Amino acid sequence: QEVNPRTYIGTGKVKEAQALIDDINKQLEKRGEGHCCTVVFDAELYPGQQKALENAFNKKVIENDFLGSDQEDVVKVVDRTALILDIFAQHAKTREGKLQVDLALHEYRKPRLTRMWTHLERQSGSGGVGLRGPGETQLEVDKRILRDRIIVLKNKIDDVQKQRDLHRRGRKKGGLPVLALVGYTNAGKSTLLNCLTKAGILAENILFATLDPTTRRVKLPGYKTHPEVLLTDTVGFIQKLPTQLVAAFRATLEEVKEADVLVHIVDVSNPCWRKQEVSVTNVLEDIGAGDKPVVRVFNKLDLLDPEDAEMLRYEAACAEDFSVGISSLTGEGLSDFVAVVEDALSGLLVPVELELPYSCGQEVNLLHEVGSIEVIDYREKGTYVLGRVPRSVAMKLDKYSVAEDDEATIDKENESDEIDWVSLGRGRHEKKTH
Repeated sequence: QEVNPRTYIGTGKVKEAQALIDDINKQLEKRGEGHCCTVVFDAELYPGQQKALENAFNKKVIENDFLGSDQEDVVKVVDRTALILDIFAQHAKTREGKLQVDLALHEYRKPRLTRMWTHLERQSGSGGVGLRGPGETQLEVDKRILRDRIIVLKNKIDDVQKQRDLHRRGRKKGGLPVLALVGYTNAGKSTLLNCLTKAGILAENILFATLDPTTRRVKLPGYKTHPEVLLTDTVGFIQKLPTQLVAAFRATLEEVKEADVLVHIVDVSNPCWRKQEVSVTNVLEDIGAGDKPVVRVFNKLDLLDPEDAEMLRYEAACAEDFSVGISSLTGEGLSDFVAVVEDALSGLLVPVELELPYSCGQEVNLLHEVGSIEVIDYREKGTYVLGRVPRSVAMKLDKYSVAEDDEATIDKENESDEIDWVSLGRGRHEKKTH
């Protein structure tokens, strides 16, 4: 069905909504609890559609007073983006979060400025008629102020992004892999981070409780991968994520793009969890993180029936990708989660065979911290190490590699065994007999 270009919904639905508002107002009047003042649309409305709907719902107020904004019984129309931005504004606590929400709000309000200052319709020009123009309208003044404010906010957010880039470069120098917790809002990302690291992050059953990314160091017991990793909690995604949020929160979303492995938390207690999983995957592709290794985590198994929880564990075990079922609240399945994360991280390591001089004790310590050592032997010339390390560390210690020497020796032997038919034809070599 096509969308009505004027009111988004048809005239019949507008009348149904008005009748529903009247019924709610009658019930509220009987209980003495005020009146219905807001209509929320689960869609993005154009400014003209929003204005037309407000005019339709406030006909009586407009008839009594053209400046209906001063009346108490005015019904406001709020679309999906405005509702999400309002929730973000309530949860923004840090300077970075407030800047990003403020920018998104200003971008949203820019095309929706209305003539709120009718008593200042135009700035009058002095000097009499014909000497100066009528001046700019108050609406144009508001637009100019809004544009200037948006420019200032973008510059401040660019400074925040530079700071985050410095932090990320510092983490890369450490050689520890970065895991980013992503997923639909209220999926349990902060709860999992608290369970693994005791970070004490706010984790409540509310939408968008986390706005600012938080990174903690985690020790993963295992021999396949790094002894320690960095775990980052990020802002929750949502279906049809508003474009203003993607633009304003680009500094935060950079944490997702720069991560080595994405841990996709899925709230399987939600009946629509498969749709939510698809929505998160689409958002990851939109921001350029769709090619990252992903670990699927079926969270909140404790809220399901035992049979359904067992079926999801079986589905995760039989999946070709990295999947696991856990409960971040009770700690169920966390050992399996660690094992799956290790398997995902093992793909980031490259095999090395090194012989380090005894003066390189710092490099040996680095290998123990960021890699997985399989064999270590103290020989006459130095310390022999066989294991798997990050590619950056392997390139840094490439001059101590002994695997290349062995391969080169083997290649030379193979070359000596091959028959050089061109030289043989010219009589430079004797014919080999086998």
